[in-house]
Amino acid sequence: MSSYQPLPVAFEHGSGVWLTDQDGQQYLDALSGIGVCGLGHAHPDVTQAIADQAGKLLHTSNLYHIPLQEELAARLTSLAGMDKVFFANSGAEANEAAIKIARLYGHKKGIDQPVIITATGSFHGRTMATLSATGNPKVQDGFAPLVEKFNHVSYNDIEALNSAIDGNVVAVMLEPIQGEGGIIIPDEGYLQSVREICDQNNCLLILDEIQTGMCRTGKWFAFQHENITPDVMTLAKALGNGMPIGACLAKGLAAELIKPGSHGSTFGGNPLASRASLAVIDILAKQKLHENAAKLGAQMLESFKQGFSEIKGVVSVRGKGLMLGIELDKECAQLVTMALEEHLLINVTSDNVIRLLPPLIIDEDLAQQIVEKVIRLVKAFLKQE
Repeated sequence: MSSYQPLPVAFEHGSGVWLTDQDGQQYLDALSGIGVCGLGHAHPDVTQAIADQAGKLLHTSNLYHIPLQEELAARLTSLAGMDKVFFANSGAEANEAAIKIARLYGHKKGIDQPVIITATGSFHGRTMATLSATGNPKVQDGFAPLVEKFNHVSYNDIEALNSAIDGNVVAVMLEPIQGEGGIIIPDEGYLQSVREICDQNNCLLILDEIQTGMCRTGKWFAFQHENITPDVMTLAKALGNGMPIGACLAKGLAAELIKPGSHGSTFGGNPLASRASLAVIDILAKQKLHENAAKLGAQMLESFKQGFSEIKGVVSVRGKGLMLGIELDKECAQLVTMALEEHLLINVTSDNVIRLLPPLIIDEDLAQQIVEKVIRLVKAFLKQE
């Protein structure tokens, strides 16, 4: 089906931050498969782990114990300060689990019509429930009737959130940084205030860290910048570095609500995906890539600000770690093709925001290459406009 409009290139293999197409041409990847390949392409340790596990065992189902899954759960809960994990195969599935936890929580409190507050501009997935949670009418277009009881409020607006709270609200579901929404970074203290509101109203705080998690923003998880802990957190993308896996972590009462028979996944947390994710965590920890993301992200952000300081048409430059956005005053999807012609992979989201999610393994030289190429491309684009 024509779900996608692929760019006119096909890649045969990759190595680190580089991808090679069918004609042998190399491309600098500043998108990481939309934030998936945080360790770059064909990382030897991940490759070895997958190959070794493929020769042992791929799948048994969750009818039986899966020691690798249990080990992965222990690693993740320890890193995040959470209690338990449900494993799925994607971010949307992880968010579906989070939504079901919120509804179970509401019914346990005697609320017949539990409401989940989400944000305008958010993106939580393309299944019917996660699509309904998403705060973007363009994504929802054509799929009505949507799943009920999602109330959207303005992002980074505590007053709007406070005003939306009533006796039926059981959870607040947010991205710590809105990725698809255009790299929207909330004010410092916003998540702390949301946490306080949830505590005061006996609501769950659900954080969608599918794009921000696994060291992308300079911490293992973006919520750690605010020194809070959510009740539920979802992960996917970089958790497997390309191997499909999603995770829904929970803490306290939220971790106890799913019982045998109430939720499940045929493939979720299978030995192959679990082994790959364990290798990813090992590499992230050993190489302290959260520190690399924080350092190089700050350098790139400053370089972009300097490079665009006097360029008319650049509205703002923003970022946290290696999650960077450059907002222009006009639609700029054309820049993706222009960059491809210069052998650079970037993305445009929310129509007018250049989104950069380079692999966490980049060094200063590669970071500078990305900055220089993007500045040159934006200047050329704005000039021709």
